[in-house]
Amino acid sequence: MSRKPGIVAELGRPETPQETADRKSESSRVYRSSQTFRNLIAALIITVAVVAVIVFAVPRGEPTARPAIDVAKIAADVSSTSDRPVIVPELGDFWRVNAAGLEGGATKVWSITLAPSGERERGFVKLAQAFDADVNWAPQVTGGMAPTGTEQIDGVTWDVFDLGDRGTANVTYALGTQAGRDYVLLYGSRSADSTKKLAESLTSQLSDLKEAG
Repeated sequence: MSRKPGIVAELGRPETPQETADRKSESSRVYRSSQTFRNLIAALIITVAVVAVIVFAVPRGEPTARPAIDVAKIAADVSSTSDRPVIVPELGDFWRVNAAGLEGGATKVWSITLAPSGERERGFVKLAQAFDADVNWAPQVTGGMAPTGTEQIDGVTWDVFDLGDRGTANVTYALGTQAGRDYVLLYGSRSADSTKKLAESLTSQLSDLKEAG
């Protein structure tokens, strides 16, 4: 004998074939939805695990140290090609060289960019030896400003460019002096005292430039 369809409690009667099909279809949909959600959670967990492996397990090398700039060698080349002596500052431990080279243009300039070695120190000073130039060249790098005075530093008369509020974040103070046929300028964002100490260290080389001029 064929089995009679059971009575569904909420209907009070047996399901019709269509109702049975609809119920099974809905059950399948709910099951598939739950599986999709589980798969999504599993995929996220796997992704997070992979990222963690990349971040924590992949070895990282130490940053490559920037090679030291051989100022003396560059200066020797510039001196040879320009047929004149150029300044090579004795920096000690306080300063490091960020750049050095001959800058072209209407006036050729032997340029060295210096920055403090200490992590807590800020600012820079650029040493510029402008070939066959005088104080009239300086405003090109001091924002058009002429000297505000002069100062004797270790027997050398320096032009003072105290830019004050008229300066920029890059150039706030400068010292310049004539050295033979060239004009030497120290300019940047370091304090006046720091710039003067650097100027003082150049005294003997400035004397040599004057004699060679």
